[in-house]
Amino acid sequence: MKNILSPSLLAADFTKLGQQLEQIEKGGAKYIHLDVMDGMFVPNISFGIPVIQSIRKSSNLIFDVHLMIVEPERYVEAFYKAGADIINFHVEATKNPALVLSKIKNFGVKAGITIKPNTPVSDIVPYLEDVDMVLIMTVEPGFGGQKFMPEKMKKVEELVKIREQKNLSFDIEIDGGVNKDNIREILDAGVNVVVAGSAVFGAENVEKSTKEFLSILQEKEK
Repeated sequence: MKNILSPSLLAADFTKLGQQLEQIEKGGAKYIHLDVMDGMFVPNISFGIPVIQSIRKSSNLIFDVHLMIVEPERYVEAFYKAGADIINFHVEATKNPALVLSKIKNFGVKAGITIKPNTPVSDIVPYLEDVDMVLIMTVEPGFGGQKFMPEKMKKVEELVKIREQKNLSFDIEIDGGVNKDNIREILDAGVNVVVAGSAVFGAENVEKSTKEFLSILQEKEK
């Protein structure tokens, strides 16, 4: 599978948003990870539909939208209309994951399902045949800058086995504490979509940092 970098907008400097999006595109990034927080499912509030609509007008990046919101089924259509290419929701945030997946698929965008660090993989097994991506959180959702939890790579290895057994082809994405020091072990476990926030946008040279990440991702593809 192709390795993909999905820089997290949450770590960007919002006073230079257009410029920084341009920098990651120049650096070779194809995705942008958009963390939407409602202050209920997670303690923090981030940004929502107006920001996504606004940057959609000037960006060709694939919008990897990560909904950290209660009852995501209420907002699938709105995020689709705002320009999401992938809509990822938390299994813990809804009573009916199958309904959310169905709504996402009806709009013709890619569907992803996400689990928190302490949620077992078994909670999402019933839905794996209907997803394009599984996102494993390696920090508690809702805060940037946390330390990576290496023990969560066991979940990735479990998912890889299930994917092989069931002959499925979903991407495996990791979000939380990713940097250039741990990215190789993450890829070795079976991850192919890597979310990096402060490690990309917090760098002195955002374009250079993007290129460095992509260089490692491409090296591990060989």
